[in-house]
Amino acid sequence: MTTVTIIGSLAAFLTTIAYVPQAYQTIKTRDTSALSLPTFLILFLGTCLWGTYAVLIHDIPILMTNLISGGLATIILYLKLTAKPGEEKPVARTL
Repeated sequence: MTTVTIIGSLAAFLTTIAYVPQAYQTIKTRDTSALSLPTFLILFLGTCLWGTYAVLIHDIPILMTNLISGGLATIILYLKLTAKPGEEKPVARTL
């Protein structure tokens, strides 16, 4: 394995698992009030485009990491979009 491959693999792993804590917490609590819809829409679109790019260049590792990231983003987006206004807990004020 070359240094470049190791760096790329580590980057892909870290950016993929970055979704896991947020997805877990959102699924567990069903609280999406503190989540930014535009942010997750942009992240989802980005993973879809990376996945498309991976298919076009026949790169399975890029495809797999973005399928996982996209799947986790889809779960978060689904919960955000289907949350009823009264169900979202407001963010606590500290003042």
